[in-house]
Amino acid sequence: MAQDNYWNQRYVNKETGWDIGYPSTPIKEYIDQLTDKTIDILVPGGGNSYEAEYIYKQGFSNVVVIDIASIPLQNIQSRVPDFPAKQLINADFFDHKGSYDLIIEQTFFCALDPALRKNWLIQMHQLLKTNGKVVGLMFDKTFSTEGPPHGGSEAEYRQLFKDTFDIETMTTAYNSIPSRAGTELFVKLSKKN
Repeated sequence: MAQDNYWNQRYVNKETGWDIGYPSTPIKEYIDQLTDKTIDILVPGGGNSYEAEYIYKQGFSNVVVIDIASIPLQNIQSRVPDFPAKQLINADFFDHKGSYDLIIEQTFFCALDPALRKNWLIQMHQLLKTNGKVVGLMFDKTFSTEGPPHGGSEAEYRQLFKDTFDIETMTTAYNSIPSRAGTELFVKLSKKN
């Protein structure tokens, strides 16, 4: 894991500008609409994953967080001692094997080098069950500094996803945190089989 030291050091140095300290409102509101608590959910590149904590506390017991950095996973275990340790996986997302109904996208896609976006697409598709979905947020902006985060545009994402996913929703999030207002797309992608 070449990247694990980089990301762990970001946590040690408190260089975690993506971490808002609570579940992102668009994702929280999406989770609040779900009724089947038995679905298998993955939060890749989850970091401190307040989203996974929220999902788990809402009664979804099959939620897995994977992160290349160990520190945020330890943080989750400290905050939520009853979160099953086997569902906090310290590994590379691209090596992960599993089968999920729902994958939550929250600051993972933008953390990856854009050269890895095709790999992200392939891995997401492989990890999803039939009719599985990727739901979350993606930046609809470019950044003036070299990333991460790495931005993008709605047109770019539509082109990237069109052959692999049905784009159910891709629209400017109306309920982003103030500092990201107008720069996030809420996306819901359904696996093409």
